[in-house]
Amino acid sequence: MHRTLPFLLSPFLLLGCSFDDLPDFVIPVYVDYDQEMRYLVEDISDYAKGINRDDFIIVPQNGIELITTNTKTNGPVDNAYVNSTDGIAQEAVFFGQNGDVDQPTSSAESARLQDYLNLAKDKGREILVTDFAYTERNIDESNQENEEAGYVSFVADDTDLDDIPPYPEEPFNVNSNNIDELENVKNFLNITNPRISSTRQEFVDKLSETDYDLLVIDFFFNGEEYTEEQIEQLKVKNNGGRRLLIAYINIGEAQDSRYYWDPSWPTNPPSWLLEEVPGESGNYYVEYWKEGWQNIIYGNNDSYIYKIVDAGFDGAYMDGIDVYDYFDSLDTEEGN
Repeated sequence: MHRTLPFLLSPFLLLGCSFDDLPDFVIPVYVDYDQEMRYLVEDISDYAKGINRDDFIIVPQNGIELITTNTKTNGPVDNAYVNSTDGIAQEAVFFGQNGDVDQPTSSAESARLQDYLNLAKDKGREILVTDFAYTERNIDESNQENEEAGYVSFVADDTDLDDIPPYPEEPFNVNSNNIDELENVKNFLNITNPRISSTRQEFVDKLSETDYDLLVIDFFFNGEEYTEEQIEQLKVKNNGGRRLLIAYINIGEAQDSRYYWDPSWPTNPPSWLLEEVPGESGNYYVEYWKEGWQNIIYGNNDSYIYKIVDAGFDGAYMDGIDVYDYFDSLDTEEGN
């Protein structure tokens, strides 16, 4: 379901004037960027679960301020948003703040993030944390702190998320259980950049040799979709237990490496496509509340989410959630 943006009534209409009497100017439409991102996640969830997949897993990453209606840690929980998710993912809760790998996240920031995460956890949502560290001591500390907080942890040794960390040799809390629900996951691997392998099958084989309960991978391998056989192979741990397979998707930014990208867009962009994200070559801001972008993401058989569901993935790991903050900042600058 595509939401309708709020319409601001003109004072001329309120006074009974006809459209012919209106002066020639554009009445600005107010956009609640925070709420529009909540709506997008909620609508994606409704759509995906409605394709005969009630068990399809929805996990938004970052942007956890959306958990409360006013984006403050002391605000009321936005139940519609939280209930549309099965889990909440967050980066750098204990290590790796601002991309500083192997550096502890400040105690103030860690506490702030946990305040939000615990609100979702209290509502029965699973919490997935990706920290960034490479020394054994800090990896152990991250896993321990996440376990004490009741979160499921993965410690990446690089922000590129492009390898299987060599330490520990086995996943934290390794087990041979069959995992068919997010609440049963005890560990996970977040590897959205597959460049450790030269071929799709080589990548699949490497991941198949691990015992993680949950794999988060990009839906594509260098633009290629995985075969049905490869997806089934990925869903089995090396020790024989079943596991969950979730596909990464960026719902808040357009990427010029994706199947939907039109080469003419840089010079002739659609109305919802904005400028390139600074420092992120090939990523572009989008007006994610507009129908054109949303039609790419969900709602039809050519959409990104449909492809993920139809391919047999167990869920979607949705990035770009926090882009609403960029638009909020633009409004703040204009207000000044």
